[in-house]
This record gives sequence, C-alpha cells and structure tokens, in this order.
Amino acid sequence: MESRSFSKSWGAEYVAEGQVRFRLWASGQDSVALRLSGEDTAMTPCGAGWFEALASDVAPGAEYHFVLADGTAVPDPASRAQKADVNGPSLVIDPTRYAWRNTSWRGRPWEETVVYEMHVGTFTPEGTFQAAIEKLPYLAALGITMIELLPLAQFGGNRGWGYDGVLLYAPHSAYGTPEDVKAFVDAAHGHGLSVVLDIVLNHFGPEGNYLPLLAPDFFNNKRSTPWGAGIAYDIEAARRYIVEAPLYWLQEYYLDGLRFDAIDQIEDNAAKHVLIEIAERIRAEITHRPIHLTTEDSRNVICLHPREANGAVPLYSGEWNDDFHNAIHVFATGETHAYYQDFANEPEQHIARVWAEGFAYQGGVSQQTGKKRGVKSAGQPPVAFVDFIQNHDQVGNRAQGERLITLAGVERTKILLIALLFSPHIPLLFMGEEYGETRPFLFFTDFHGDLAKAVREGRAKEFAGHAGHEGEKVPDPNARQTFERSKLDWDKLRSHEGNEWLTLTRTLLALRQKYIVPLLASSGGEVGKVLRTAEGFIAVSWRLPKGTLSLALNIGATPQPLPYLQGETIYAWPKVTDEADGLPPNGLLVRLASGDKP
Repeated sequence: MESRSFSKSWGAEYVAEGQVRFRLWASGQDSVALRLSGEDTAMTPCGAGWFEALASDVAPGAEYHFVLADGTAVPDPASRAQKADVNGPSLVIDPTRYAWRNTSWRGRPWEETVVYEMHVGTFTPEGTFQAAIEKLPYLAALGITMIELLPLAQFGGNRGWGYDGVLLYAPHSAYGTPEDVKAFVDAAHGHGLSVVLDIVLNHFGPEGNYLPLLAPDFFNNKRSTPWGAGIAYDIEAARRYIVEAPLYWLQEYYLDGLRFDAIDQIEDNAAKHVLIEIAERIRAEITHRPIHLTTEDSRNVICLHPREANGAVPLYSGEWNDDFHNAIHVFATGETHAYYQDFANEPEQHIARVWAEGFAYQGGVSQQTGKKRGVKSAGQPPVAFVDFIQNHDQVGNRAQGERLITLAGVERTKILLIALLFSPHIPLLFMGEEYGETRPFLFFTDFHGDLAKAVREGRAKEFAGHAGHEGEKVPDPNARQTFERSKLDWDKLRSHEGNEWLTLTRTLLALRQKYIVPLLASSGGEVGKVLRTAEGFIAVSWRLPKGTLSLALNIGATPQPLPYLQGETIYAWPKVTDEADGLPPNGLLVRLASGDKP
C-alpha cells in the first residue's frame, strides 16, 4: 500500500523511530523554545526566520507548545492535532499508525458525482465522526456518491461552521481525533462513497491565530478579505504552508478531493498563481486515483477549469454555480433583495441560460454592484458546474436560517429537487434535504467576551442589506441553543412526509445513475439549447454525444404548452400528464432520445 502520510515543511515530523523534527517559521521572533512534555529546549535558528529542534524518544500523543521570548506559549500553526481547544497544547501525531482497511479504494469518476454537503457537528446528535460513521449505510443506499465535509481545520471554540479555522492541518478536536477522521473516510470508501473536504485558504479566523505574532509578514497589510487580513502568498514560507495544506489532506487522510472556498479572495501576483501551483502539484503527485477539485468564485471565470482534448482535467474539475442557486431562489420565492436583485428580472431566462450555457452572467452588468461579471461559458461541459437549490451558505446566511422548503413550499421545492437531479450538471444536496428537513441551519459560533459581542452585533447589522430580514431579531450566534436548533431531525424519517421525501430522492438518484450519468463522461461544451421560457416555465435540451436530454418544468399558476421534446419520457411529475393540455402547475417532464435518434 502506498504511504498515507505527508511530510510538511512546518511543524512536527517523525524522521526516525521516536525522533521528531520540530520546525517553525517565526520571522517576527528573535528566539523560540520548544516546550515538549513540560520541558523547554531552545530551538536552533536556521536562517530566513526558521527555527528547528530535534527531539528523541517522543511518543505519539506527546504535548508541545512553542514558547516565545516573552514567555508566551503558542500552539503549532501546523499542528496535526490539538489536545482540546485552539489555544492549548498541540499533540505529536504519527500518521502511519492508523491501519487502513479499504486499501483497494481507487475513487469514483467525476460524472457519477452526487454531492452531499455535511456539517459534522450538526449531522448527528453527537456531532462526531464516530457517530457519522453509523449513517454511512443510509447515504450509500440513498444513492449519494460523494460526501463534502464543511471545513475541519481547528477553529476557536467547539461550535462553528468551520470557515474561521486557524490551524489548517489539525482536524477540529470537538469532532474527534485524526484517527476518527481517517476511520470515517475509510468506512465511507467501504460503502463506495467518496469524501471531499471544503478547505479555506483565503483567511484565518479571529481566535487562536498566532501567526501575526510569530511572523507578521505572513500577511499582506495592504490587502484584506471580508473576513480578515489578506495572506502574503508571495512570501516563500507562507506559500509553503498554504500549498502543502491541500496535499496533506489528500494524501494523509486519503480524501478524494477538495472544495476551495471563495477563491476570488485569493490574490496572488506571483508568476504562477498559487491556485495553479496547488492544482498542478496535486495532479502531478497523485496519479493513481481520481482527485476532484472544485472552486467557489463569485467572478464566474472558467480559466481554472479547462479540459484537455480527451476530456481530462488538468486543474480544477468544477465550479460551484451560485448563478443557478440565485436564479432558482428568485424563481421559487420571489425574493429580490441583496444579490438576488441580479436575477429579479425574468428569472426563468437566467435559469434556462445557466442550464444551457453554464453561467447566467457572462460579462453582463450586475444590478447589485454596477460592474460587469463573468465570461462566456457555453464551451464548458455540463459537468464543470456544481448546482444546488440550497447549501450551508444560502440557508445559514439568512437571519432565521430557513431552508427552501419553508420559503417555497413542499410541492414547488419537490419540482426543483427533481429538476436538479435530472440536469446534466453535477448536483449537490445539503444534508437533510433528501427527506424534507424543515429545521433551520443557523449561523453559530462559540466565542466569548469582546469577540462574542462583536460577532453578535455584526451579525445583527449584516441583515440590513444581505438577507432581507430587516427588523427581525437575529439568533445569538454564540448561544448553544442556536447550534442545537441547527441539528438534523432524524426522527422525521419515521414520519409519512419524511419517508415520502426520502423515497422520492432515492428514486430520482437511481434514475439519474441509470439515464443521466452514462451521457456525461464524453460530453464537451456547446451542447445546451433553450427551447422556451415563460412566466414560471422553462424548457431546455442538451444534445450530448450519447443522447439528447430535454427537461421542462412549470411552477406557474396555469398550464403551459410544451415545445417539441425529443425521445421517450423517463420521468414526469405528476406521473400522468396529458400533453395536449400542456404542462400543469408544479409539473415537470424529462425526455431522452438515445444517440442521434430524433
């Protein structure tokens, strides 16, 4: 079996039996000591801000800190694990000690992907990886092929979404140990499920980030992101820390891919952009199994998602398609505040264009910002776009955390779910969506003191222009109840409504695997065509190498005449439709013509 460990430039690494090299970049410090199992030893300066120490007879699980000249003890920025919270001691970890069971796993092809977005802390009552393992047979039987974990990097407090991580190499200790994470991935592979991780490389969280103290030049003081100081990707030591983190997670935890958060906030002026370097290294160093890399990027660009002549992916596999969600949300709810105003005018046309060509905005002017956004995207294959009708962001970034089923109603949400799963784009489900979960997913944190106050007040002010809930009382992010309210209600599966939803989702995923997936592997771009739009009505077709797929849906108040749709009906909702009378309200029709047969 190939090695499932990664040798980092930063941090603690076993270099021989019982012997550990500790390495830290602390360009802002004149001296640093290693505190290992309660004893302090001066670290050796190695030039360019690096400090190093070599220790013998170090047992896995040994506690350590780095101690600055003024006596301040800080955790290892490249810690593999924390004893408890983000400010406490780091633990020496031997990554080779976990005995992998499903060693024959070699991944699944991208075109099979159905993503299930999971927040470990709210997925089960226990909120741990060990508890989540028990749910894996359920997800496999449902027809999910990929679990996407919200960020795991250790963050301040026990509760949070994970986007405020500060120790990029340490799994959040409240969810379990590194071995627990590996056991989850291992078990998922045993059930035929890929596992990918949402990774944040654009900022660090506000609590437990000691890098400004250790190395102020890790950050670019001339640039900031909406969430914190901008990172100096052009500084070699900082670049190593950032570039190696994705490789570490993929190799040491045997993950099947990564989702890169808000890459529009990763500004790098190097000759080779840091995101290009990351992707090229991943493709060069992991060649024996498919690795799926997706991006979130508000700019609507395609330069990171090229395809080679044979369809191979040299960089990133796909892009989270916020245009699809935003247009669908307006279409389903009528809300037009904040960024939804860009889709307020004829959302049907925006959705149709997204399905046929990829993005809605392809150089058009955003009504919200007054600036042009996007590039032509029709040349991209359908699988270059990851679509969703809800996700953690779009649910959680509402004052009350309402899911789409609460906002749009049961029948309309079902139609949109069906359409999502029959589209040739890659679909993503947010945990609980498969059984019609109605509990909210709120924004929650576990900060204290002034930071808690700042987050509470900032969150309340945010909704004046962001989420359209002016005047509403925003739940306190730091209250434990806010977190508890966001946990899935597994009891709903025992109800008639929950079971009905689950049966529908399972049926749809089986049909997707049977009819849609075989069409996708060989598809290039320029395949979509808008057939017709009207108020509440959309009809689109895709002429793919192995067949022509057509989809029509109507959430309007009156029946809509259908354009000519090629092939045989593979799904209709309601099941009995008299096409002479048009497509009824809350109706959907999917047809497939095999090969070039009209």
